[in-house]
This record gives sequence, structure tokens and C-alpha cells, in this order.
Amino acid sequence: MAQPRNPDGSNGVPRSKRELIVVAKGGVGLRATGQGITSAAGVDVAPLAQTLTAENITLKPLFGASEERLRAKVTQQAGSAGTPPPDLSVYYQVDAPDEKLDQLAERLRAHTDLIEAAYVKPSGEPPFILNDMQPRQTDAPPISPDFTAHQGYLNAAPEGVDARYAWTLPGGGGAGVNIIDCEWGWRFTHEDLLNNKGGVVVGTPSYDTNHGTAVLGEMGGDRNPAGVTGICPDAFISAVSFATLPSATAIVQAADRLRAGDIMLLEIHRPGPRASGAGQQGFIAIEWWPDDFDAIRYAVNKGIIVVEAAGNGFQDLDDPVYDTPATGFPGTWSNPFKRGNRDSGAIVVGAGAPPPGTHGADWGPDRSRLDFSNYGAVADVQGWGREVTSTGYGDLQGGTDADVWYTDRFSGTSSASPIVVGVLACVQGVLRAQNRVPMSPAQARELLRSTGSAQQAAPQRPANQRIGNRPNIRQLIDSAVQTGLKTGVQFRGNVGAGETKTWFTSDWPAHWHVVWTVVPTSITPGGPQAKWRVQAERASDASITYWISITNVSSAAADIEARFAVLGG
Repeated sequence: MAQPRNPDGSNGVPRSKRELIVVAKGGVGLRATGQGITSAAGVDVAPLAQTLTAENITLKPLFGASEERLRAKVTQQAGSAGTPPPDLSVYYQVDAPDEKLDQLAERLRAHTDLIEAAYVKPSGEPPFILNDMQPRQTDAPPISPDFTAHQGYLNAAPEGVDARYAWTLPGGGGAGVNIIDCEWGWRFTHEDLLNNKGGVVVGTPSYDTNHGTAVLGEMGGDRNPAGVTGICPDAFISAVSFATLPSATAIVQAADRLRAGDIMLLEIHRPGPRASGAGQQGFIAIEWWPDDFDAIRYAVNKGIIVVEAAGNGFQDLDDPVYDTPATGFPGTWSNPFKRGNRDSGAIVVGAGAPPPGTHGADWGPDRSRLDFSNYGAVADVQGWGREVTSTGYGDLQGGTDADVWYTDRFSGTSSASPIVVGVLACVQGVLRAQNRVPMSPAQARELLRSTGSAQQAAPQRPANQRIGNRPNIRQLIDSAVQTGLKTGVQFRGNVGAGETKTWFTSDWPAHWHVVWTVVPTSITPGGPQAKWRVQAERASDASITYWISITNVSSAAADIEARFAVLGG
């Protein structure tokens, strides 16, 4: 069988080309059309226009639409999003031969009155590790066997994520949830991927389909007696390809096809500052690059849960090397792996070892960090990073027809991330079936961090090299559906006659529904004593600060207490 080829004609791992990204200064109102560039703020654009003409290049809005439409699109988020929406209208791309990109970026950066940043992003790849399996030569039988016994990740915790429990609940197979897998290529004609699939909805797929097919099988393998069964087989799964689109463009276009509570999977990483050129050494999660960060932020602000592979770069993402911006990054950039600086809102997934003995292999203690997996404080949760049984590749069942191929050895943060997506889809399906509000991105991340089977240590890989817990669906569902009323007194104080005082109270989980009441405790009969106003600040993706202004409307000083009621989370 011929080796699959990429759209550019190359063999081997599917990858995107390098990208030249340009960021305009926010105040100049740069406008780029087929007729050239202008400034809505009246800034002189002639020198930049001359450079573009001399180099025979154009600036194209990275996110496709005109600057005005992009501004309108993100402005619509402002009323409901927890954090300010990113300004997508300042991003542009430049198409040029690869060998010219670095020189062009330098020339564009020289226009400091118009250009905030111009940087070249290295090519992205799927975060696989040793997924070099070859299909068996023996033809598959007329009816494929049931391989679900191989799927230990479906089992009860701590071995698996307890998907089989979720399936006993209404909606527990992910019904009503939409998922988009962002990567390169897929085989939607596979015998086990025929139900609840939307195909490729954006972009042109790569000819290499094994990786994407394996990802789909983990999440959405069909319910039938043959092959595998996905963690969330009732979810509706589509795909967006990076093969012919900039990664940030693909993310925004995927987000525009999803609704709040749906899920996006990013099966991509790229070489960071420590990349050695040897395999995927030094590859890191893509949110480190400014345009990808803002694209993810756009999706999260829409209420979409974004699951992002941490990468297979053998990297400590807490290393100070990631504090230093790449050449050409905006001056406002700071390291997103330190969420105190800024937070994309994505759920970052590391790769953990499966239970020893799985398929006869031993990769270390169950749930210990696999050596290739990136780790650090930004990592939220882990999935199986070895020995994953799914569709594709053909090392478990092969032959001449790729539509009946199966694998026992899918691996990497590539295999870990779709496990987390499947888990979240099951929980969202249960919530939808109960007519509850689905988890927000912040709530999903918080619950994944606070539940699950704990990471374990391995020789030379201590548990403080954080990849997080393995999810436990049973615990997640129990936590997500809790609606027990929580009440209490948050603070007390004294307000003089006719006086207004303001208190604030911070670190309230963003997904809680909180009602505030102010009650006088000083007895002054004869009329009202207190009125109040509550204002809310989204202090982070995960937390709310409430500002409570209390006015004493009586003629005597009054003691007050502020009482809260949490109606549900």
C-alpha cells in the first residue's frame, strides 16, 4: 500500500506550513483589502504599502472577514463573556515562499508606527509519539470482532474513566453534544465511524488519515457488536483541517460552528524555544503563540470547552525559558503557561501511563507521567498516553481495506486528549438530559482538577511533574449535578445614617449561581433601613468577585449582614 502523502506532496507526518503572522497596532484602524491598505484613523500607510508592493506581498485578515465584521463578531461576546473578548481584527497573515518569511517579518516590524508584531510560527504537527504502526498483511474477517475488551480506558476508575457507568444514564453517551476535532485527516468511511458524524466541515484534509481516525474512534466509535465503542458514541462529531489553513483561523472557524457547552479538540503542537530538531523534542502546546491564544480565547468566551494537547516535547512548561517571547511577538505578550499572567481558558491534557500489563506492556506505574509528556502547573488532566485501542493504523486488524483497520497502540498526548473530550461530552449529555445548564469551560476545568484518580510517581518522574488526575466520570457527574442550596453570612458591618459603603468578596466559583441579600441586624422599627446593589467582576476564567454597595436609608446607624444563597453550580 502506498505511503500517504500530504497536500504539499510530502511523505510522512502530516504537518502545516510555517506561518507569517502580522499584528497591527490597535489604534491605527488598519484596513487591508484587495485594493491595498488604509488607516481608519488617518495614519500614513504609504511606507508600509511601499514595502508590500516591493516584496509583492499582501496583508490578509487572518480570520477571514473584514476588520469591521471581526470587531462586530467579538463585540457580541462582550455582554456574556467572563473576560474581555480578544481583538481579532488586528491579526493578518502573509503568504510567501518559506525561505522569505523570516526576512519579511523583519522588514514588516520596521514599520513601528503601524505594526505591533510580526513573527513566524513553526509548522504544527499532531502530537503523536511512536505511532509508526504498520497494518497487518492478513485480510480482516468478513465481520470484525468485538475489540471493546481491549479498551481498558472505558472501565471503572482508577483503571479507566468509567464510561460504562455514564452509558447507564440518560444522555450519558454524549447525546446532544457537538464536538469538532481540529487536526489534519480522517477516514469518515470507516466501518465504525458511520453514525453521528458530520465529516470535514472546514478546510481540506490531509491524505494521512490514520491519526485522525484513531482520535475519532476513541470518542465516537459506533455502538455495535463489532470493533470499538467510543467514550461518547452519541455525540455528534465533525472535523476541521489544519492542512490548508492557519491554525488560529481553523480554531475560530470551528468555534463559529459550535454553541456554548460544546467541545473543541486541538490535536496539534509545534516546536518551541527548546526544540532540538530531533523528532518532537521541545514541542509545546500551541497557546504559547499569540494568535492561537486569542483564537482559543475567542472560543472559550463563546462558552465552548477547548481541550488542548500539552504536547509530546519532554518539556517542563514551568521552565523560565517560556517567559521569553519569540522574535517578533507583541510587547504585551506574557507566558500563558503561567495562568496568573493570562489564561486562554483551555483544558490542557498530559499523557499518563496505562495500568501495567495492558496489552502485555509496562510503561511504569498507572497514571504516572510518560517521559515524553509535557508537564507543569498549566496541565489540568491526563489521559492514557499508551496502548489505546481505537480505529485506524491496522496493527490490531489490517488487510487491504483501511475502512476496517484497528489499532492497539495509539499513543501520545494525541491519545490522551480525546479521552478527556469523551469524558466531558458524557457529562454534558447527562446535564442536557436533565435540562440543566451545561458546564462552562471554567467549571469543566475546575471539576477535572478537583475530581478523578490521582497522578502517581514513577522513577525519575515524580508526581509533582504535574499532568493532573485521570478523569472519573462518576465523580464528575456527581459534582456537576449538585444543586443543594448553600447559604451563609459572608460579612457584617455598620453603615451610618444616609451613608453608602461598598464591600467586595472574591474567589467565588464562576459557575455558581449566587443571590445576595442584605439584612439589618440593628432594630429600628418604623421604615426601611437598607438597600443594596450588587455588581460582579470576572476576576479570572474561574472566579467572580462581587461588589456589594449598601446604603442606609434610615435616620440612624445600622448594623448589617450580607447573606448569600448558592442556588446551584
